[in-house]
Amino acid sequence: MRDLGAGFKFLLEGQRWVARHGKQFGFGLLPGLITLVLYVGALVALGVWGGDFVAWATPFADDWSSPWQGLFRGLLTVVLFALGLLLSVVTFTAVTLLIGQPFYESLSEAVDRDVSPDGTAPKSGLPFWRELWVSARDSLRIVVRALLWGVLLFALGFIPFVGQTVVPVIGFFVTGFFLTEELTAVALQRRNVDLRARLTLLRARKTLVWGFGAPLGLAFLVPFVAVFLMPGAVAGATLMARELLGEETGDRAADDREEEGAAP
Repeated sequence: MRDLGAGFKFLLEGQRWVARHGKQFGFGLLPGLITLVLYVGALVALGVWGGDFVAWATPFADDWSSPWQGLFRGLLTVVLFALGLLLSVVTFTAVTLLIGQPFYESLSEAVDRDVSPDGTAPKSGLPFWRELWVSARDSLRIVVRALLWGVLLFALGFIPFVGQTVVPVIGFFVTGFFLTEELTAVALQRRNVDLRARLTLLRARKTLVWGFGAPLGLAFLVPFVAVFLMPGAVAGATLMARELLGEETGDRAADDREEEGAAP
């Protein structure tokens, strides 16, 4: 339970960090706004033409009598939109991080320099195009894993009582885990920690990960909230990455450096 609270604390600390660094917060909003516009457009298109797609995909129901045809296709349309909404929540972070790679790399490095006792931030040593490729490849792998979990949970949702109570709770924890993986990847990739090693780190501290990612996933259900929380989420995930790797974090390192700079 201590790790659960610690994970939530990292989330809050990340939001406080960007609140104190307005410039980093402003730059960090841009990728989320771009992704939001793209996702809203896709969901609107799904809402408008989803029924037509379902009708095209179920020609065997053309001869069904009323009201069964309408009920069947209406249910499938709702299911299709719900699945699209679930995928948008799960993939929002991955797409935003991919679009905003330079912004979030800069933000994460600033956090590292701010809290590191020696004022430095790790560097991967890779060229930008290589970092972008690694990020896109790993994000795709995570999205595929998340999609498989989403399909499984969706199927379990049809189980009476369990599907309406236990499954949604499991879904939030699963979503939180994958959100945390994507966010901590920004800092861990700069330390040349590959995907398999990252997953091992996160699985070893599941309650810490859930404390950070589950409430964030819940907040991300509201698109505008997701946009405004993303910069702080990246900052908090960087702090969590340092904790996972056992790196020393000087809580007052930044204040000490400011005092040294101000000293005559």
